This record gives sequence, structure tokens and C-alpha cells, in this order.
Amino acid sequence: MTSRLNSCCFSATPMASVMLALVLLAACSKPVEKTDDIRPVRAMKLVAADADATAEFSGDVRPRIESRLGFRVGGKIVARKVEVGSLVKRGQVLMQLDPQDFELAQLQSAAGLKAAQSNRDLALAEQQRYVELRARNFVSQAVLDAKQTAFQAAQASFDQAAAVARNQINQTGYTTLVANVDGVVTGIDAEAGQVVAAGTPVLRVAQTREKDVVIGIPEDQVELLRQVGTIRVHIWADPGTVIEGKLRELSPIADPVSRTFTARIALPSEAAQVRLGMTAYVTFVSKVPQGMIRVPLNALVRDKPNTAVWVIDKGAVSLVPVQVAGPAGNDMLLSGGVSAGQVIVIAGVNLLKSGQKVTILNDDLAVRDAVSFQGGASK
Repeated sequence: MTSRLNSCCFSATPMASVMLALVLLAACSKPVEKTDDIRPVRAMKLVAADADATAEFSGDVRPRIESRLGFRVGGKIVARKVEVGSLVKRGQVLMQLDPQDFELAQLQSAAGLKAAQSNRDLALAEQQRYVELRARNFVSQAVLDAKQTAFQAAQASFDQAAAVARNQINQTGYTTLVANVDGVVTGIDAEAGQVVAAGTPVLRVAQTREKDVVIGIPEDQVELLRQVGTIRVHIWADPGTVIEGKLRELSPIADPVSRTFTARIALPSEAAQVRLGMTAYVTFVSKVPQGMIRVPLNALVRDKPNTAVWVIDKGAVSLVPVQVAGPAGNDMLLSGGVSAGQVIVIAGVNLLKSGQKVTILNDDLAVRDAVSFQGGASK
């Protein structure tokens, strides 16, 4: 019994020593001080914008008028005289149908016209002879009236046969498809040997005199850009040349796929260097009213349902809603919410929370202003 007690006391002594050491260490350690979470950011001082607001969209050059041509009669195509890209003149032959059946019908109508002419001439002679006989009282008035009626019927038959003959001549002429305007062939939808019905499009011709640049405008900028008077167009193949354009047409319905509104920008007729299918860039330019603020795009934060910026005041940030007036190159114009002289965050906006303390990384903030961002966002 004595040996068991001694064994228990011997084994408990080291454990008690360890617990005592831990208590003494805890008593001697200092409490951990709580530190503020300070985020490094880049900032800029706001100034009133002094530049034109611009919005640029890409598109392609298309003809203002592109006609889908077809034969006015049906038949078998026997010849195609043009290729895609061929320049054509008004009246130039484009395609031909087999005219054999129409020529036979034309001969038939011509024969019918001759027969109707012979019957009319005979009826006319009969009428004149009976007029003389009636003058001598050799025949009654009823007989003369019958001869006059026969002549009128023969004359009507002749007029009908003449109309049929003229119509058949037209039908034969319709077997040749000719260009109705000067232009360029943009597509061929039928080939020689194919039988087509009347009115089926077989060829497309675009007028080269008048051209448009077709672009898609986002729905939130339609009304704003509708009022813009200055529109500049430059071609990707010749970026140094600026062409003055004009908004000719703006679709009232959004495209079901892209959800943009199709706009057609008319080009002047003297822009001969612009070819169909070229890539073009359309820039809408509008004057900026005094009092607007220009900020880089990455300074804006989406705070549903508003757009906001982080304003720095006394080393801490707060989220301030702003009113966006429109784009200006790579920047955005603000019409309200902030004023010149305030400092906002332009880099690191997605890692902040309201009231958080920040440190500004760019030392040149005192001389930095919005003019530095006219070519793009801060580096």
C-alpha cells in the first residue's frame, strides 16, 4: 500500500510542474494589440473636365441600296455574263433565259394580229360599200347597221390582237436580265442550267455611289447619341483619313441577338477611297458642359442600382453615388455626386469597404489631376 502511494505521488509531480509553468508564462505575456487594416490604393484629385466627350463604335461599310434582281418570267438560265465583284453599267446584260418558247409565242401572236387585221380591213370595205348602197336606197338601214357593227367588232379584235402581240414582245425581252443602275455585283444566287420561277432573285447588285457605315449602339446610349451633331468616320485600312458622317437611320427596334440598335451613318459621295465591306470606326463627338468631372473607367464601382466612387476623406474611404453623363474616350464623365477638389480611388476599388483606412501609393497626387487621364486610365 505504501509503495502504491509513493508511485502515484512520483508520477503526479512532473505534471503539476508543467501546469504551473504554463500558468506563470501566461501571466507574464503581454496582450496582443489590435491593428487597423490599412489598404494601399492609388488616387487622383478631381478637376472639371475640359475636353470633348466621345463614343466610338466599330462597323462595316455597306451599300445604301442593294437590289436583288430576278427575271420577270420563268425559264431556264442559259447564260451568265458577270462575276461577283464585276462593275456593271445601266442596261448591261447580266443573265439570259432560253427564249425559244417565248419567240414561238411571239410568232403566234404576230400571226393572230395579221388575221385580225385582214378581218378588220374586210369589214371596213363592206361597211363603206353598204354606205353607198344605202345612199342610193338600195338597202335598208338595218342592213347598214349590221355592217357597221361587224366592222366595230373586227376593229376590237384587231386591237386585242395588237395588245397581245406587244405583250408577247415584252415577254420575250424579259428573258434578258439587265442592270437597272450602275453598280457592282455583290452576289450570285443562280447558275446557268437552273430553272427559275418569275421573280426569283438570281443576282444582287449594289449601287456604289452612296455608302453607309452600319454600327450597333447600346440601348443605354441611343437617346444620348441621337442628339450628337459631329460624327467622324475613319477606315481601318486608312486610319489617318477622317471622314465627316451623318446619322441617316436609327432602328426603332433592338436586334434580337446583339440587343443593340442598328444605326446607318451616311458617307459623303466624294469618299471614293472607301470600298464596300471595309472595317470602319465611327466616333460620336459632343461638347462637355462646364462642371463635369472626368474619371478613369476603373474608378467606378457598381453599387446596385447606382454607380459610385470611393472618396478619400481624412485617410478613410466612403462610397459616394455619382451620375454618369457618358463616355469620353477611355474615361467616363460624371455630371453629379462629386465635385472638383475631392480625392477618389482609381486602383484597388474592389478591395475596399466603407470607413476603411487607406494609404495612397502615388506621391505625386498633389499635382495629379484629371487631365492626366485624357488618354486613358492611370498606369
